[in-house]
Amino acid sequence: GKRKRSRTSVLYDSDESEDSDILVRKVFAKRHCIMDEDESSQEQQPDKTCHAENISTNRKQKVIAKLKELARQRASRALSSSGSSEDSNEVEEEPLSPFPLISTEGSEADNDSMKDFIDDDEEQEDDDDIDDTRIFLSLLKFLIFFAFFPVTRCSHYVHFQRIVKAFLINAIDDTFLSSLYDGTRQKKYAQDMLTSLHYLDDRFIQPRLENLISRSRWKDRYKERVDCYPDVHIIMKNPQNMSCQACELNRYCKFDVLLSGKLYNSRTLEADDFMPHDKQVLRVGTVCADRTRVYHNLKHFKYKLYVNCSAVAQLDGVEDEPVKDTVERLFSQLEGNGWIRKRYDDLEDYMNDADNFQEEK
Repeated sequence: GKRKRSRTSVLYDSDESEDSDILVRKVFAKRHCIMDEDESSQEQQPDKTCHAENISTNRKQKVIAKLKELARQRASRALSSSGSSEDSNEVEEEPLSPFPLISTEGSEADNDSMKDFIDDDEEQEDDDDIDDTRIFLSLLKFLIFFAFFPVTRCSHYVHFQRIVKAFLINAIDDTFLSSLYDGTRQKKYAQDMLTSLHYLDDRFIQPRLENLISRSRWKDRYKERVDCYPDVHIIMKNPQNMSCQACELNRYCKFDVLLSGKLYNSRTLEADDFMPHDKQVLRVGTVCADRTRVYHNLKHFKYKLYVNCSAVAQLDGVEDEPVKDTVERLFSQLEGNGWIRKRYDDLEDYMNDADNFQEEK
């Protein structure tokens, strides 16, 4: 009845004039009718919408609560199992690979494990709720994975200890390092040592060497010489205005860089006896001399550490002893008297020097 009266009033107005107001009034009347329909329909919608939102929120809260409870259970089981393991005193670094738990083809074990965390009503959810449930189930799989395989990262010092052990073994058996790199040795202790060796090269040393070179004006020839000779002596001389033999720029050069030592293999650390007494003397400026010292300390640190470990093994007078027992005994002595910690501190000092080195002006 209300809509009919509105339409009648509009027609009555339209009889008086035929200007543009007629259209406006007609549109207004129709728009008023539509608004009445919307208002009448919206009055019935809030209750349904709020009810659906409450149901969805309650389901999400239930799933989140179950996820938290599962995470607590898995974490407690992981802690109890790790406490009883044989190598609990040494932190291991395990590769993280969540793919087995996120595969699209779920196994029967996965389906059984999910039954306790899925309510029967969830099978009849609408599309939005199903998508939300799938997201939460994916998160659940991640939590299960990290609960069974906790993220325990190996410390830098543990990496360094493994490297010292590998060098002690190679000092007794000179084929150990080569067998590590060619994949002959597949036992866990050997793979851990190989990982630590790569960690030393790829994480500690090589990025800093590249940074030092990228910010310098060294010529390739000078860099190759510094790379080839494991021994360096930097001596101050009377300054001369000349071309620096490192960057070939005119400088007041007052340092002689004396390079010597045998060329060696960067992996097996086996020295080459070709021209063992060869030396190179280069006159450089102040900045290039400082950069040479920092670069050389890092570049040849691993080889110097191996030489020191070999000297310790050669001084040991015990014979007819298994290699494993000899290495454990020597390692315990070096750890007890602080020798390993001192070498590790030297490595940290070299890395800090490289990180703090300023660019050439």
